[in-house]
Amino acid sequence: MKNKLSVALLLGITVSMTSCASMFTGTKDKISFTSSPEGVKVFHKGIEKCTTPCVAEIPRSLSKQMVTFEKEGYNSKEVKLTKTFNPVTLLNILFGGAIGVGIDAATGSLTKYSPKNYNVELSAAQQETVQ
Repeated sequence: MKNKLSVALLLGITVSMTSCASMFTGTKDKISFTSSPEGVKVFHKGIEKCTTPCVAEIPRSLSKQMVTFEKEGYNSKEVKLTKTFNPVTLLNILFGGAIGVGIDAATGSLTKYSPKNYNVELSAAQQETVQ
C-alpha cells in the first residue's frame, strides 16, 4: 500500500510540473525571411541570424520581439515579429496547473510567432555629395 501511495504521489508531482506548450511545441519558432534585394543580413537582439533568403530559429518570448534587416548601401529596417496565442497551453489547465502555465510563460511558449514568413523591401540609402 505504501509503495502504491509513493508511486501515485510521484506521478502527481510529475504531472503537475509539466508544461505542455513547452514540451509539445518547443520554445523557438523557425521563421522564413526574404528580402528585396537579396543578401540582407537579419539580426535579432543584435545577433546576426542569417542572410536572406533564409530560415532562422527565433526564441519565443512574451516581450516584444524585433528583427533588423541590414545591407550596405541600403537603409536598415526594423520589423516587429507578431505573435498569437498558443492553444496548446490550454492543456495546462487540465494537466499542468499553475506550475505548467508558469513554465510556459517563462519560456515564451504561451505564444507562437505568426506569420512564419516575412518579406522586407529595403530602400537605397541617399548618398551624400562631397564638394
